[in-house]
Amino acid sequence: MSDFKPDYNIESDDAELIKQTKRKAQDVFEKLKLISSGLTPLPDLSLELSGEKSKEKSGVRAADTAASVNKKKIALVLAESCTAGMVSSLLAGFPGASNVLWGSYICYTQEAKVSMLGLDNDRLDAYGLVSRETACAMAAGAMKKSGANIAAAVTGLAGPSGDGSSVPVGTVWVAVAGGIKTNVKEFHFTGTRNSIRIRAAAAVLDEILNVLPECII
Repeated sequence: MSDFKPDYNIESDDAELIKQTKRKAQDVFEKLKLISSGLTPLPDLSLELSGEKSKEKSGVRAADTAASVNKKKIALVLAESCTAGMVSSLLAGFPGASNVLWGSYICYTQEAKVSMLGLDNDRLDAYGLVSRETACAMAAGAMKKSGANIAAAVTGLAGPSGDGSSVPVGTVWVAVAGGIKTNVKEFHFTGTRNSIRIRAAAAVLDEILNVLPECII
């Protein structure tokens, strides 16, 4: 029998720190709303994806992304596998998110990826659920199904066990499609299951920001 005990609550480590993080994310978002109106210069929000402040960094990136997308008049759709809606939840936490967030496909299983995004079973079997090809196909499928003009997708292995393939736990692929280009990047994270998921969410937000300059309408 496995002795694995699931961590049901990503906020369980330090409730007060999480509250502070949410308040900081809210403050950053309010400042970025001013930035999106052209009233103040953009601050340096560069942050690394490591350590105990991963949740804080995810929140900052969510605020940054929501404000930037709003400025560029872009409809964003998400296709989330290992993060299971975490990215869309972070973005939806800020007032005005409905103006920029089309919605999210939470396609955790292979069946969900096929039925929700129109992915091909044979290609998924050939390349694997955690791969460059699957991440790109998820982004393309989400964009096609939604009609949004920018799509971000994430697929990965958060652990603690693998999926039977040679892909190591902590591997995450993020793809962002906008305009005529799709950017895709591989990440390798360590830590608990939920810390990997939080870092994956932060990576998605970072990659959305990287693609936004190419998606101005």
